[in-house]
Amino acid sequence: MKRVVVFGRGGSGKSTLCRGLGDATGLPVIELDTIYWDESLRALSPDEWRQRQLSVVQADTWILDGDLGPYDVTEPRLARADTVVIMDTSLVRCVWRALRRGRQRFDFWAWVFTWGRRYRPQILADVQRYAPTADVVTLWSTRDIDNWLARCGRDP
Repeated sequence: MKRVVVFGRGGSGKSTLCRGLGDATGLPVIELDTIYWDESLRALSPDEWRQRQLSVVQADTWILDGDLGPYDVTEPRLARADTVVIMDTSLVRCVWRALRRGRQRFDFWAWVFTWGRRYRPQILADVQRYAPTADVVTLWSTRDIDNWLARCGRDP
C-alpha cells in the first residue's frame, strides 16, 4: 500500500481515518479540500481540478483524503491508486458529525444526503474503470475502521 484514495460522504470519518492510516504506515496525508477550495469556496473547473490532482499524484506515496461529490474528477487519482477505501458509514452518523462541525453550504448537505444513491455508485464505477487492479476496502462502522487500521499497522 503506497498510494491510497479515500472516499465517503461528509462526516463519514475520512480525515480521522487518513490521519490514523498515515500514522500507521508513515505515508503522507493530503487533504484534497485544501488544494481544491479557496477562501471564497469557488468551484474549480473540471480541467483545473484534474491538473491540480495530476501534480499531486506524481509522488510515489500518498494518502488522498477527500470526496468532492458533484465537483469531483476522480480519474487522475484513481489511475495511480493501489488502494481505494470507501467509508460507507451510516447517514445518521454522518449527519450528526457534520452538524457538530458547524454551518455548511446547501450543496454540502445535498451531497451528504444523496451520496449513497448517487455518488457511491459513480465512485464504484470509476474504480472499476480507472483502478481495476487496486485493492478496494469498504468500511461501514467504527469497529471496521479500527480493525482495518490495526491490520495496516502490522503489515510490512
